[in-house]
Amino acid sequence: MSRKSKIIITLGPATESEEMIGKLIDGGTNVFRLNMSHAKHEWAAEMAKRVRRQAAERNANIAVLFDLTGPSIRTGDLEKPYNLLEGDVVEFRKVGADPTVTLSTTVNYDGLMGDVSVGNTLVVDNGALLMRIDVVEADRVLCHVKTPGTMGSRRHINLPGTRLNLPALTEKDHKDLALAVECEADYIAGSFVRDSAHVHELRAAMEKLEGEAQIVAKVEDQEAIRNIDAIINAADVIMVARGDLGTEVEFEELPILQRRIVKCCHELGTRVIVATQLLESMILNPTPTRAEVTDVMNAAYEEADCLMLSGETSVGRYPERCVDALVRISSRIERSGGHGFGQNVLLRDERQKTARAAVTLADSLPDARLVVLTRRGVLANHVAMLRPRTSGFYAFTPTDRVCRQLALTRGVRSFKLAFASNIEETIERVSELLKKDDLIRPGTPLVIVSDLLSDHFAANSILLHHA
Repeated sequence: MSRKSKIIITLGPATESEEMIGKLIDGGTNVFRLNMSHAKHEWAAEMAKRVRRQAAERNANIAVLFDLTGPSIRTGDLEKPYNLLEGDVVEFRKVGADPTVTLSTTVNYDGLMGDVSVGNTLVVDNGALLMRIDVVEADRVLCHVKTPGTMGSRRHINLPGTRLNLPALTEKDHKDLALAVECEADYIAGSFVRDSAHVHELRAAMEKLEGEAQIVAKVEDQEAIRNIDAIINAADVIMVARGDLGTEVEFEELPILQRRIVKCCHELGTRVIVATQLLESMILNPTPTRAEVTDVMNAAYEEADCLMLSGETSVGRYPERCVDALVRISSRIERSGGHGFGQNVLLRDERQKTARAAVTLADSLPDARLVVLTRRGVLANHVAMLRPRTSGFYAFTPTDRVCRQLALTRGVRSFKLAFASNIEETIERVSELLKKDDLIRPGTPLVIVSDLLSDHFAANSILLHHA
């Protein structure tokens, strides 16, 4: 696999057929996302099965990510959309409260009135409508419309700069989490994570259900930015969720925050996804805008582990072309080099220092391959975080789940392999498998790094072997 950046796509009406899922795997998709904000349980369970079947047919390690809705604030149902003009007064009220103005809707969060103040900005539908809060009462707020537009049913509300006392997990999230565990999800994403305690709460709830998924923390508001280091340390993966984050901060700050988060993830050794509107115009158009090409290039240049598509593949007209665009753009920029954040990784233990030594050795040997033997995938992730330049980086592990969970890790190709009782036999099996797949030739130098214990191979060790 010459491309190092991994790709997540969101399943939806445009991509739910088994045939299309197979085509997207063939095109380069590594992870399939199920957005539980819109998915019914029966549909999500069926999609997970379809992904597994298509991956098995191709002997491919493809991951499934369940993305929980989180404690989002949404408007209520309207008989028909409101066409709002500048200066109109819109009311947001508790469920059960009677309207006092013509343009009125409910909100699903009763604590809203206690969290906001007069003068706060209220944003509807990811920035489509901007309003100023003029009146706060016990059961409602009244807002002055600052930008005209249309407001439909169940639109998302953001409150930039306002600290909200929302729970980490809603009742719906707990039900969706149980489904994710039942479907053996490889990743579970928590939405609107605001501090490390929210990550720990999600992990504890999953482990109570005996789930083994890895946790993705979605960074979506200013409070998360303030707590970013602690969130990075608590999560397995960080998602720079630029949709909500872009409405929470001034738009000119967004690219700076993206780079800062990606850099922090590198330094602290946590994988990172860049998401939202990478190819937004391709929902309708067959080619990306030049600005979108540059945006994707920038994320790949920052050496993010993964690039994610949302509406482009869930409801868009050209899902296969979107995946192809990500493949082409990221592959091209990778050939010209990256930002080099991997040089700044903080090496905090022997395993990470061993990983650094292995990468340095592999990068210094012409035509060398880098091989990681790992039971849980941790060492493979440490190695990947150092962004090795070698053309072949392979991880071998005895479990299917670890193989799939490495689908999100930049640059690594995973293989399932039963480890022998002695290291020599394991290395021989590795060599034969790589030769069989035409990934190495006789004599190819293999830098093998392992955290396995055996009679002749200590934990956190490096071995140079010629195939």
